[in-house]
Amino acid sequence: MSIWERLFGHPAVRQLPPEQKREVKKLLADLIKIGEMDDFLSVHPGGDFNIRCHHIRARRIGERLNKLGGLELMQAARSHVRRKLKPVMAEHLDYCWQDIGDWQP
Repeated sequence: MSIWERLFGHPAVRQLPPEQKREVKKLLADLIKIGEMDDFLSVHPGGDFNIRCHHIRARRIGERLNKLGGLELMQAARSHVRRKLKPVMAEHLDYCWQDIGDWQP
């Protein structure tokens, strides 16, 4: 992430209309909370995790980000997670988001 992106936000987020930008900021905050409290992957399915052991809410967030801004917005979200939660959590998110839009772990 460049210094400009740190100061002004990722271009994929900046270009959104104000209402969508607010929604994306809330979704990003939700992703961070999920990563801090639950992780994006589990060893066992059940509860907040689907049969593939992927966090259900995190996948819904990925689907919404894909709908709002496609792969570029999803990549911006991953970058945000990596910066806030460390690279391992970003890798967990990669696998959680498998098969959403054009996402490739």
